[in-house]
Amino acid sequence: MARDTERSRLFTRRAVLLGSAKIGLFSILAGRIYYLQLAQGDKYRTMAEDNRINLRLISPPRGQILDRSGAALAINQQNYRVVLLPEQVDKLDVLLEGINTYVPLTETDRKRIERDFKNNSGFNAVMVRDNLNWDQVAIISLHTLDLPGVDIEVGEVRYYPYTDAMAHVMGYVGAVAQAEVDDDQPELAIPGFRIGKNGVEKQYDMELRGSPGSVQLEVNAHGRVVRELAHNDPHPGADVSLTIDISLQDMMQKRLVNSLSAAAVVMDVQTGAIYGLVSYPGFDPNLFTYGISQEDWSRLRDDEYTPLLNKAIGGQYAPGSTFKIITSLAGLEGKVLVPEATTYCPGYLDLGNHRFHCWKHGGHGNVNFMQAMAGSCDTYFYDLGKRVGIDRIQAMAKRFGMGQKLEIDLPHERAGLIPGSAWKQAILNSPWQQGETLITAIGQGYVLTTPLQLVMMMARLTNGGLAVKPHLTKRVGAKDFETKSAPSMGIPERHLKLVREALVGVTKPGGTAYGSRILDEKMAMGGKTGTAQVRRITMADRADGLPDSDDVPWKERDHALFVGFAPVENPRYAVSVVVEHGGHGASVAAPVARDILIECQKRGLGN
Repeated sequence: MARDTERSRLFTRRAVLLGSAKIGLFSILAGRIYYLQLAQGDKYRTMAEDNRINLRLISPPRGQILDRSGAALAINQQNYRVVLLPEQVDKLDVLLEGINTYVPLTETDRKRIERDFKNNSGFNAVMVRDNLNWDQVAIISLHTLDLPGVDIEVGEVRYYPYTDAMAHVMGYVGAVAQAEVDDDQPELAIPGFRIGKNGVEKQYDMELRGSPGSVQLEVNAHGRVVRELAHNDPHPGADVSLTIDISLQDMMQKRLVNSLSAAAVVMDVQTGAIYGLVSYPGFDPNLFTYGISQEDWSRLRDDEYTPLLNKAIGGQYAPGSTFKIITSLAGLEGKVLVPEATTYCPGYLDLGNHRFHCWKHGGHGNVNFMQAMAGSCDTYFYDLGKRVGIDRIQAMAKRFGMGQKLEIDLPHERAGLIPGSAWKQAILNSPWQQGETLITAIGQGYVLTTPLQLVMMMARLTNGGLAVKPHLTKRVGAKDFETKSAPSMGIPERHLKLVREALVGVTKPGGTAYGSRILDEKMAMGGKTGTAQVRRITMADRADGLPDSDDVPWKERDHALFVGFAPVENPRYAVSVVVEHGGHGASVAAPVARDILIECQKRGLGN
């Protein structure tokens, strides 16, 4: 009996322990179910939905870039590319070897594909190669059963029909770099998507891009597409119309072809519209569309004529005698320039122990203002600059837009440099010397300007002293570019008129540009030649005799410059031409400017 009782107690204890363990396990299970279904329910419902429905973006067509008359400067062409669908790829390295059999892949291609594959969400396609020819498309399509996860897509790619002539204005597009990826711009992850890297393409990149479309896909648990649920078409980017006239632009490019390295800008003096902006030599922006090769990049980068630099807005040059326009206006405002008064030029001016030479050996004799401007007498302007002072010259130059960015609608504009006494003390910790004023007065020394600033100087001089701003944009989409009324610079019209008359004298008999004048009186131009030294000529050099320019290394030759306007009556066009190491402005730059001004008037641009 006692034994039965003991067995009953033992059974009861075991039953209680076993029951307690079961209750504990069920409690844990219930708690876990509660946690997953209630506490974390929203999270897992979202994950399940993401596993069922996937959103893929569709690249929008990039907007075109057009000239002022609607001629296409940047367009889109059909482009075939081979892509990978990550959810269908088992072994990437094996698949890439298979693709390489039909479409060669470089080591750089492989590294990029592996990186993109690793960073991919599993649903977006990964681009392998684009710009496939038809034979490559056909052979890949034929072997798709042997290449699981490989697909051919048809997209668009940028094309520039005017290559060198428009390279610096257009800029180019390129693939999105890893550093440029932005979560707020999901379209950057679309295979083959390209963004503006320079020029107008970069300036208006967001407007040209448009908005991506999307497609909703139902996928199974393995990520394979089951069906398409919804499709939203992309919105094309806005077209951008420029003020550039492509026929004029092409003519300017060809006119500079013998210059080795040069820039030219022509603009409307009333509105600031740029009709032509050329930097020579150019390059083919189509090279960048698919990713420029190392060989092509090295060739462009190391070229001594710097084809990648937009010299029109980024080249900085001593303006030479073209700067005498600024010195003259500063002299008139300071009431130290009396037009009828003469200065004697023996071919130099002495200041202390230093002798400052005029370009004309033997000198110009007695010259008044008109004669000094026409013959570009350095001695006259040395003397004028000494009496005016550097700070007045600096202030006048800045009113004309020099020494500062003009905020043209292009990237990489440079400001140049207009020196002054405070500038030198602050930057070089040295007091200004009067001899430095003399060489600044003729556009040498520290002073640096861009071709854009030089053409702006002419525009503001000839439009009645209005501070117009340069621009290249005519219209973005359906919205016209807004041109604000230009404020007056506060320079008396009589001063502006006197200097304009002096510049007309430059193209008259005895003037430095007489040989490059426009023969048709209705189209007659005014202007100023300039020859800027790039190396200092010492007394020893002069004593030994200056060598002929052909015997001097190219990079040590003078720059040739010309700034001009036309027609003389009611000026409409301003032009600047800079030919690097070209020699004399009168014989090299002035004929180019003349031909540009004639072409503008023949075409009636802006009328």
